[in-house]
Amino acid sequence: MLDRNSIPWSDPPGETLLGWLDQRVKDSPERTYLSDEERVYTFREIAWASDAIASHLTKCGVRLGDRVATLLHNGAVSMAAVLAIAKCGAVWVPVNVQQRGASLCYQLEHCAPAAVIVESELAQVVTESGGLPSHVPLVTRVELDRAAFSGERFERARPAPGDLFAISYTSGTTGPPKGVRVTFRMLEYSARGAILTSMARDGDVFFVWEPLYHIGGAQLIAIPLLMEVKLAVVPRFSASRFWEQVSVCGATHIHYLGGIAQILLRTPHSDFETKHRVRVAWGAGLPAAEWAPFEQRFGVKVVECYGMTEASSFTTCNLLAVPGSVGQAVPWLSFRICDEQGRDAACGQTGEIVVAERMPGALFDGYYRDPEATARALSAGELRTGDLGRADAQANLFFVGRATDSLRIRGENVSAWEVEHVVKGHAAIEDAAVVGVAADVGEQEAKLFVKLRPGAELSADELASWLQPRLGKHQRPRYVVFVEDFQYTPSQRLIKHTLPRDIAKCYDMTRRAILAQGN
Repeated sequence: MLDRNSIPWSDPPGETLLGWLDQRVKDSPERTYLSDEERVYTFREIAWASDAIASHLTKCGVRLGDRVATLLHNGAVSMAAVLAIAKCGAVWVPVNVQQRGASLCYQLEHCAPAAVIVESELAQVVTESGGLPSHVPLVTRVELDRAAFSGERFERARPAPGDLFAISYTSGTTGPPKGVRVTFRMLEYSARGAILTSMARDGDVFFVWEPLYHIGGAQLIAIPLLMEVKLAVVPRFSASRFWEQVSVCGATHIHYLGGIAQILLRTPHSDFETKHRVRVAWGAGLPAAEWAPFEQRFGVKVVECYGMTEASSFTTCNLLAVPGSVGQAVPWLSFRICDEQGRDAACGQTGEIVVAERMPGALFDGYYRDPEATARALSAGELRTGDLGRADAQANLFFVGRATDSLRIRGENVSAWEVEHVVKGHAAIEDAAVVGVAADVGEQEAKLFVKLRPGAELSADELASWLQPRLGKHQRPRYVVFVEDFQYTPSQRLIKHTLPRDIAKCYDMTRRAILAQGN
């Protein structure tokens, strides 16, 4: 377990980010909180903007305990809006700005917000989704910006650390999203996990491309309130402009999720990629084989971590640079690896990652309006993550994949995650996904979806030959299909549940032929 004393803790105890903001405004009102691509904002400016927005929201009918949904791009006023919702004593519901139709309808109906703050161009999208009753007010970006600089003051609510801060819906890579109940205390643990993992120190600048509707972005809001760091905010991730933006803003830290790091590795070389101040790239999802190439090309230190929104974002971080590991447990949590019967697995044995609290309030108390999913996730005070991993004798965790991503092929358990990472090692392949499909004989066969890099050429037969020495016989996909693109979550995690499970027109690697009608 990592040292609890390696990061600062809130003073006075029992306060939340709103109290920390008050203290910042009192002690150093003109210090920079954040900057965007247009200007710099001080603590006082953000505090006053959030006051004004909170006043506007109460005029719109928002009351203590209400939900307020947001569909906003990153920016200073967007962050002020999050603080404003908390000042009202309401609960923030961040919604992916890419949500459309039925999925947006589901989320809005499920959380039943008292108001929705929305980018002006998305107002019609929200209305047409059918998930919002006509009496619920829409606060557009134009209205939000006008309210933020109205100068109105507001006497804020005073939430306790255990009060609900947000309902953060999961990305829904394997099914409908579930609303994680995130408390103010969990937000603090998340921010401190980011501080610990990134090895932050006073004077640092965090580059913020992560959307606020993902915990990876939301947790950064509190960091400047806890230590002397600044945020440099951009509207969204841009692979082509990434290093230029990082260089211009003077960032010392970058965060990656899902396939972001691999995307950066595949971009053309530029002068900006080495002309920057970045010390640490921290995140999850960079294969161990690509750590050294990433560090060498971009001149940064890579720190991998592991976690879930349900467990305050961080469960482990690899400060010891153990190859292939996602690290040791953070001070406020512990983990164990358990077998199918729930017993502790032997050292080095693969099993489900189960997380428990070392400090109170680090685990969520359940999913919003979903007691069945809560009962599946929480058992005897522990969080059953649904992820597979193994641990070594030094309590370093090694992530293996999702339990729901495990295939049963010819009597063997096969990790789709492991197969995908081997496939993505081919120079012509940009991304890949493996799912289980029905087998003629036995339990399942693996179907492989492949997206090639721009301009690359690769036949299914060539891929089959390349995979033969790199995967065990039971791991080799039976079927392969080439696709133009995949659907991704905001953190660039590939959404698998939308991938078709039929085998028509797939290339059968066993028969070495394309199936006309899937047989």
